[in-house]
Amino acid sequence: MKICVLPGDGIGPEIMAQAVRVLEALRTDGLAFEIEEAKIGGCAVDADGVPLPESTLALARAADAVLLGAVGGPQWDALPREQRPERGLLGIRKALNLFGNLRPAILYPELANASSLKPELVAGLDIMIVRELTGDIYFGQPRGIESRDGERVGFNTMIYSESEIRRIGKVAFDIARKRNRKLCSVDKMNVLECTQLWRDVMIELSADYPDVELSHMLVDNAAMQLVKNPKQFDVVVTGNMFGDILSDEAAMLTGSIGMLPSASLDENNKGMYEPSHGSAPDIAGKGLANPLATILSVAMMLRYTFNQEAAAVRIEKAVKKVLADGLRTGDIYEPGTRKVGTIDMGDAVVAAL
Repeated sequence: MKICVLPGDGIGPEIMAQAVRVLEALRTDGLAFEIEEAKIGGCAVDADGVPLPESTLALARAADAVLLGAVGGPQWDALPREQRPERGLLGIRKALNLFGNLRPAILYPELANASSLKPELVAGLDIMIVRELTGDIYFGQPRGIESRDGERVGFNTMIYSESEIRRIGKVAFDIARKRNRKLCSVDKMNVLECTQLWRDVMIELSADYPDVELSHMLVDNAAMQLVKNPKQFDVVVTGNMFGDILSDEAAMLTGSIGMLPSASLDENNKGMYEPSHGSAPDIAGKGLANPLATILSVAMMLRYTFNQEAAAVRIEKAVKKVLADGLRTGDIYEPGTRKVGTIDMGDAVVAAL
């Protein structure tokens, strides 16, 4: 198994170090893998002048999977847009054709009090948001800022082809079939023709999945329902922009975005795996970051790309044991638990393995 490791910026190197330790601990299971590291994001801009160097992209293409930390930070915000760290993230997703983004929102029982919602609303929460990742308004052309009639005008294009919708729809239906056979498709068809097509294609595709119950919801209502009654959802499928917003909202229902992994897959299940949180520059270098989302991203990588279900489950059980033992980083700390740092949390997971 060839794994390209991209620690990135901010807390990325700290949390990635703990994820790699977990991988190394699994060598005793007979898992054979090679790890090569490269730069992406702001650190790549500083070193090479661009957020996604050709050498990094070549390494990622040659690997079976990519493990990413985080990109970005305020020190790069004033750069031209094409040099900003986030362009490296968008660029590698597009270059590797990672169109299917899986964002689980799972509430561990030990963290029920960390959620901003009442425990009875979120206890047992387990949602999978499937987000289309390489189309929509983030990549549509034309785009830009120009002068019209004496004033500046900014414009972006929301666009989806039928094949793009069908492709992500199949991913979502297949996942729903393996879970509770319920799929909610989120759109804004009442005002956007682009998402009218989205709904039409999802309905057509549902004929191939008669065992999956398909429902539809407008995105504004979906945002409200995630707060009002989140456990009504099992699998949610939506476009790039809506998915970006809704998946972060769902993440906070669990108490901390620092607990949630993600996967971005191509048609052959080659994937890039990363925590759902950002680079957290305010705590970078202080040993305070929560590495559990990155460690759980390793579990997703073993499950979806390498078909190593037993190893994935071992990691997830180790994380549950650490939480049950009362260890907490600052983002999930509450009185009565034991506050630990990044390395201590990594130590505990490795010991639990």
